[in-house]
Amino acid sequence: MALSSALFAGSSGLGALGDTMQIIGDNIANVNTIGFKSSKADFQDLLSQSLSTMNGSTQVGSGSAIGDVSACFEQGSFETTGNATDLAIGGDGFFILREANGTGNYYSRAGNFGFDEDGYMANPDGYIVQGWALDSETGNDVGSITDIHLNSFTSSPKESTEIQIIANLDSEGVDNSLEADSTATDLAGIWDGTADPPMMDGAYEYQTTIEVYDSLGSAHDITIYFDKTTTDSQYEYVITCNPSEDNRAGLVDTNAGLLGKGTISFEPASGVIIGITMTQIDGNGDATDMSTDPTSDNYGLTNGIFTFNADFLGGAGSEMSVALDFGSTYSQSSGGSWVNDALSTTQFAVDSNTTYKTSDGYAAGELQDINVDEEGIITGTYSNGQVIPLYRVALAGFQNEDGLVKEGGNLFSATLASGGAITNKPGTNGLGSIASGSLEQSNVDIADEFVRMIITQRGYQANSKIITTVDTMLSELMNLKR
Repeated sequence: MALSSALFAGSSGLGALGDTMQIIGDNIANVNTIGFKSSKADFQDLLSQSLSTMNGSTQVGSGSAIGDVSACFEQGSFETTGNATDLAIGGDGFFILREANGTGNYYSRAGNFGFDEDGYMANPDGYIVQGWALDSETGNDVGSITDIHLNSFTSSPKESTEIQIIANLDSEGVDNSLEADSTATDLAGIWDGTADPPMMDGAYEYQTTIEVYDSLGSAHDITIYFDKTTTDSQYEYVITCNPSEDNRAGLVDTNAGLLGKGTISFEPASGVIIGITMTQIDGNGDATDMSTDPTSDNYGLTNGIFTFNADFLGGAGSEMSVALDFGSTYSQSSGGSWVNDALSTTQFAVDSNTTYKTSDGYAAGELQDINVDEEGIITGTYSNGQVIPLYRVALAGFQNEDGLVKEGGNLFSATLASGGAITNKPGTNGLGSIASGSLEQSNVDIADEFVRMIITQRGYQANSKIITTVDTMLSELMNLKR
């Protein structure tokens, strides 16, 4: 009985150590596998048998077996790839992937992703990366976790609703860039939409042009002419567009392109704005004074800024309302006065010039580049200069990572032992941050694996020696009958 038990004990050791060598071999084979997590065999003894001795009953073991194969989730080193859609997790967590033709989720540390021909962000095997869609204006998450899918590679145009022009208007009333100083007393009266140019030379002291965009994304020039009035520290201005692009209803040819007029008053000592007026001019030439009653709630203002109307497309609903910001806003809470921004239009004794100008509209654009930040936010850079948030990559954590099951292809699946996936944004709730342009390498330590291999080999040799020794003893036992 004892000899046969010794044989089985040695045999169990050979089996356990053989499986251990398979685990070591798997680790070494995956030394270059992206996101691979090495495994380690944990041994346990088999059920012991009772043995009678002079001092009573005692126990003798029956050998060994692999009690568990545990994964080591220690983070691997990062390799820089330069590809923006290659992602690595710095810290805990797993990427969430969905099989293209299935509904179940899988989890992975391998972030070698790219966009397929249908616009899905996926791994090389076609498993689709999961995340949240983002509001293009606010960047906030929209809805629940879904496929990361770019179904459009263009950025829609945005109609201009506000332009800002910050200028200095020469307090001396002379623009040295012009051949002659202004002699006009009413710029709007000088404008003639049938003439070329519609504003005659020398009728103004300074002009500046800015582009606005209609709802289809076409660009149009808005030109503002400035001229010093006979009133000290005051400039008049007119707002114009190209007469050939003016499609307002009931348009009179001579008024084509003339959109509005007004004045800017400055404090004589400091040269800062103390008052602005505006009159809208429609296609018939009818004028609507937007500033007749500054105490009224409908002072013709949008957020404390006057607006003018333009129509470049024609037809119902195509008229645009554009706010014109000179760097000063009207505030009722400040006693009904104009409050200047840190950067505003001034009247100093230097040549008239434009300090800053911008428009909030833009044309349609084509996707040129994709970027992912440490919070997992995927942004698209478009040819129209827009940087638009598209998606946020989702991460999952588990109460017991050792309970995950390897599915091959760098994938894990959840089990009862692991618990359900706890999903959240990168960098929150204990989850790691995202490193774009990098991949996490295998965490296999070759030196450790070689040491384990040597120990396993010696153990295997020792167990095989048990079997050969017991075989010799059995032979001696069989020879007793001779």
